[in-house]
Amino acid sequence: MFIMTKVLGFILVMNSLLCCGHAEDANLIIDPNWSTFHPEESVTFICDMSEGEETDWQYEIRRNGEQVLQYNPHKSYTLPGIQIGQSGEYQCCGLRKSSDDTDCSDTVSVTVTAQPKAKLTAGPTTIPVGGSVTLRCSVEPSAGWKYRWFRRTQNTQEFELTEEGNRDIKVTQGGIYRCIGKRGNGDYYSVISDEVSFNITFSNEVFVTRQPNWPQIFSGESITLTCEVQEGETTEWTCDWKKSGSIIQRTDSKDWTFTVSESSSGDYMCQCRSRDDGFSSTQWSETLTLSISGAEAEAKLTAGSTTIPVGGSVTLSCSVEPSAGWNYRWFRRTADTPEVQVITNDEENREITVTQGGIYKCEGERGNPSFYSHSSQEKTIEIMFSNEVFVTRQPNWPQIFSGESITLTCEVQEGETTEWTCDWKKSGSFMNMTNSKDWTFTVSESSSGNYTCQCRSRDDGFSSTQWSETITVTVSSSVGSSFPVMLIVGPVVGVVLIVLLLLLWRCRRSKDLSCIRSFQSESSSQRPTSNHGLNQIESNYSSLLHGTTSVYETIQNRGATGNGNVYVIKQPSY
Repeated sequence: MFIMTKVLGFILVMNSLLCCGHAEDANLIIDPNWSTFHPEESVTFICDMSEGEETDWQYEIRRNGEQVLQYNPHKSYTLPGIQIGQSGEYQCCGLRKSSDDTDCSDTVSVTVTAQPKAKLTAGPTTIPVGGSVTLRCSVEPSAGWKYRWFRRTQNTQEFELTEEGNRDIKVTQGGIYRCIGKRGNGDYYSVISDEVSFNITFSNEVFVTRQPNWPQIFSGESITLTCEVQEGETTEWTCDWKKSGSIIQRTDSKDWTFTVSESSSGDYMCQCRSRDDGFSSTQWSETLTLSISGAEAEAKLTAGSTTIPVGGSVTLSCSVEPSAGWNYRWFRRTADTPEVQVITNDEENREITVTQGGIYKCEGERGNPSFYSHSSQEKTIEIMFSNEVFVTRQPNWPQIFSGESITLTCEVQEGETTEWTCDWKKSGSFMNMTNSKDWTFTVSESSSGNYTCQCRSRDDGFSSTQWSETITVTVSSSVGSSFPVMLIVGPVVGVVLIVLLLLLWRCRRSKDLSCIRSFQSESSSQRPTSNHGLNQIESNYSSLLHGTTSVYETIQNRGATGNGNVYVIKQPSY
């Protein structure tokens, strides 16, 4: 290929020398003077003759030895839109009008290639505040090019920079840049370059703070992390947040408020960008470690004495551990009334002083929005009246019989009228509750015992008196209650007496000691007695056998002993 090119050049030179005279008399000028052109660019060929005037000549343009423009009186020829197929070796020839002498120029190589693409290169894409980065745009081959520069951000439209024409520019603002080349009078443009983005890194110190900054944070609480930027002027920021190395959030301000859980534990860091320039940013902050407790926040209520005198008070204390940042809410209820909040003037409300009995509980509150601990266990507070209390009885007869009705009254010495409900105990055991101070009931022998009472204010079941001193109630059996028993016991005793007299009569006639034993045996079969009774009977019957005691006296003496044997012959009078 190289040899053929040389041969072709030699032939063209010889042809010029033979046909046209001296080659140096003509000069082909290419305007613009570029070696490479691109489709649709405009090219002007100028045939400059060294002798005579322009009008003395006719002009011809040849490409690769072939005529592309026949002789004409114009030394300049413009090709308005050159194409790739028009690449070649160009020369011009001048024909003198007066002598028909021909002078031809040397050949000039013209290359036509496809539309080129601009290329943007940059120095370091991260620069400190106050620094700059140099951007360079180029189109190859680079002859004749001027450059236009463009910038945009993710939030702003692309606009052209004023530094048109510069191959190199220096910028102090981050963003997304690109460039394009142009040349020629017709503003021929290259293909625009690829975009290049780079950031400006501010040297301002950045650190993360936490609010609230309590030593322990519970799952469910709300916290605010702030990306603090030490700055000389007010700047609107958007911030990126990393947890344990991974970006997890972007905020439109320096603050990030969220509700935590156990999974929120980790190391947090932040980086902020100027809101109107997303490519100007701070460095990443140092890490802040966040630990979230999975334990439940439990309130604890403690109290002094839970029983207080009238006019006294008790201090209740509420706490949640760890205790930082807590305010406390207090609640009171009774067995008959719903729970209500206890209002005080103390904002923290850690301790309250109460003078009213009831069932109390508390809970902790902290943060914004409010986070509440679990409520404490309930604590019962009772007020003990100092009024003297005693029990009275109506009727107050010395003896009360089973079946009678009595009224016990719990007397309370009081300065003002109070409606009472009263509790009653018998021998230490709870027996009854009455809606007044009086308790009326029908007694029986089992009602005997020691009675005490305690009264409570009817509208406040947690304000009560002390327990009274005891009153003893003794209940006797009913009058005439032995009469039915005697109706049965009398005839039985009579029958036994007759049997006894018959036996004694037999023994006296027989005067046999064995009769006495037989009599003892038969007497034992009639009713069992103690050994002492048998010995006594044997002694008495021995006296009878010897005639020292009458039968009637013996039986009468036995009846007078009152030992419960069936041989008693004295009957009670009816």
